[in-house]
Amino acid sequence: MKLGLHYWNYSTPADPAAIAPTLAETATTAEQAGVASFTVMDHFFQMDGVFAAEEPMLEAYTTLGYVAAKTRRMTLGVLVTGVMYRYPGLLAKTVTTLDVLSGGRARLGIGASWYEREQLGLGVPVVPVAERFERLEETLRICRQMWSDDDGPFHGRHYQLAETINSPQPLSRPHPPIMIGGGGEKKTLLLVARYADACNLFGRGGIDDVARKLDVLRGHCAAEGRDYDTIEKTVVASRSPLDDTDAFLAEVSEYAALGVGEVQVTPIGTRSSSRGGSATRCCPGWPTSADRR
Repeated sequence: MKLGLHYWNYSTPADPAAIAPTLAETATTAEQAGVASFTVMDHFFQMDGVFAAEEPMLEAYTTLGYVAAKTRRMTLGVLVTGVMYRYPGLLAKTVTTLDVLSGGRARLGIGASWYEREQLGLGVPVVPVAERFERLEETLRICRQMWSDDDGPFHGRHYQLAETINSPQPLSRPHPPIMIGGGGEKKTLLLVARYADACNLFGRGGIDDVARKLDVLRGHCAAEGRDYDTIEKTVVASRSPLDDTDAFLAEVSEYAALGVGEVQVTPIGTRSSSRGGSATRCCPGWPTSADRR
């Protein structure tokens, strides 16, 4: 079982000048401790319902470039890239750049974007959920094409690329692993079966819920002619390992029995609200409608 660290809170300590050294110290300490993967969120506002939207947040891929320079071994990725935030060809180039500069350690985590407040706030188009999934599938196809020998055009319903030159190609072979996040049984897990090297599920529903999602994925793989065992299964843990270590280890053992190969944990921090509120301990939830798709 591999352990991943999901870094989502830039509010502690409160001084913005301390964000970079704190991030560097966290990443290097995690790597020295044996953590296998380091991920960040793809948000521009902090998530409402977790902290105030005005709390500090950094752009994901710039952050990972910084972490790449401070580490040597951990896989680096976004949990998960919102499909609406970047044109697909530029996303493929961004992940390629991270992969080359990190020595082949990039992973493309991607899903249907959901946080409409930041989209409306920053001028990102908000489209219906069904269209987001159409764009997600086209984005996956474009990334796979750009990470292949085919540098010709791509003609989709939403994206048209005249040529898909991508030089240099990623160091990862055959390409940076693609991980699709979300547990939607009709669309998300179907896209996992068609395109992904890994899935990412949320443990907040409990072991039985994860088991059901994996059974659905197995069914999609059978229908698509995909070997279910070639897909890495990852889960965001539902509990902090520090609150009750024995309970956490028991939960991880149950995931392992289901075939889960990586569990990601999220640091639980304390911060003073930028709007003058009191200190809060919090672990994030992801209230995405994509989970239901």
